[in-house]
Amino acid sequence: MRLLVGLGNPGARYAGNRHNIGFMVVEAIARRHSIGPWRRRFHGVAAEGPVGGERALLLLPGTYMNDSGLAVADAARFYKLDAGNIIVVHDELDLAPGKVRVKVGGGAAGHNGLRSITAHIGNDYKRVRIGVGHPGDKDLVLNYVLADFAKSGRPWVETLCDVIADNAELIVRGADSTFQNRVHLAMQAKGFGDSKPAGGTSGEN
Repeated sequence: MRLLVGLGNPGARYAGNRHNIGFMVVEAIARRHSIGPWRRRFHGVAAEGPVGGERALLLLPGTYMNDSGLAVADAARFYKLDAGNIIVVHDELDLAPGKVRVKVGGGAAGHNGLRSITAHIGNDYKRVRIGVGHPGDKDLVLNYVLADFAKSGRPWVETLCDVIADNAELIVRGADSTFQNRVHLAMQAKGFGDSKPAGGTSGEN
């Protein structure tokens, strides 16, 4: 089994925030693969079903970002999963908007959700890093990630969520490089190429 975790904050107030793109991606995977219903479990909501023939538990922590590790550790203990079977989808300030990179381990880079997960289960889980861009000043980061994507940027966000959902089988199977390449090529084919997608870092909401 794979545990596929989307990071974000619960509630309508945060639903469109840059910080919630992990939630958006995992919800898109659930829709694409007809996984559901969502049930209240593991300090959040979870749904179980197959992704490309692999059994998967999709989890959206309800603990707020800073305590995401509580939910992840609870689910991992229940299913007796080690960190190598856990995939965390999260926003990444150090990548341009719309860029996707996969890595195993590494630092939290100031991301409180990752810091919490690492504190609970160790560092050897997989991260699917979704670029949201950087506001240019570290003092602006908190307001930036807790703001909604700009209206002009929402098309690339929705497209990226769908593209990742279409290729989720690859990430679950461990074909990380192929997954990255497929996502990159699909985004290019849909008009979101190497340049920053419009509206990715705009303050307009």
